[in-house]
Amino acid sequence: MEGVKHFVLVHGFGHGAWCWYKLINLLKLGGHRVTALDLGACGIHPQQIKRIASAHDYLQPLMDFMASLPQYDRVVLVGHSYGGLCISLAMETFPEKILVAVFITAYMPDCTHPPATLIQEFFKKISIESLMDCRFSFDQGQQNLPTSSLVGPEYTATKDLELAKMLVRPNGLFLEDMGKESLLTEEKYGSISRVYVVCKEDEVMEEEFQRYVIET
Repeated sequence: MEGVKHFVLVHGFGHGAWCWYKLINLLKLGGHRVTALDLGACGIHPQQIKRIASAHDYLQPLMDFMASLPQYDRVVLVGHSYGGLCISLAMETFPEKILVAVFITAYMPDCTHPPATLIQEFFKKISIESLMDCRFSFDQGQQNLPTSSLVGPEYTATKDLELAKMLVRPNGLFLEDMGKESLLTEEKYGSISRVYVVCKEDEVMEEEFQRYVIET
């Protein structure tokens, strides 16, 4: 991992490329290349969430970017929170273009279960308090898992609050798409080295669940 690397940063639920601004600066000061992406209907991406009908639509900016990379350009692919599922599908599609994948307090699926399994387990294990001021939509009924969410401002760092108020947007979960079998294989996704960063002070995906993700 020595030398200049190209980091591709994929945000978590309801966020956008904007949330990486501190890390972008640090990586660039270290001489690295950095690309931070807005997924579909996130950040300053022009689409509205109602136009994003599937995980395919949501991931299109990431997949288009990975496809555009030169043949021998291998990146460090980084995902936060829900972004872990997003980079996993990119790993399956473009294994030859990824040097290592970094999951930061993120969903990191295996090749045995559909990626949505981790979201289902998350909602089984979390406390109500850890949801903080997130607002959920239940388009398929309250007896089912939420279909989308909007991250609230109450727990945002004061110095980031104004930026978040302008750029936080609702986000779909795409559980039906993420619940399909055989999305990830050992031959592709499983062939890429993975690093998991545990964040002990994460108030949504708590440390206990992060370690559950690593162990499963």
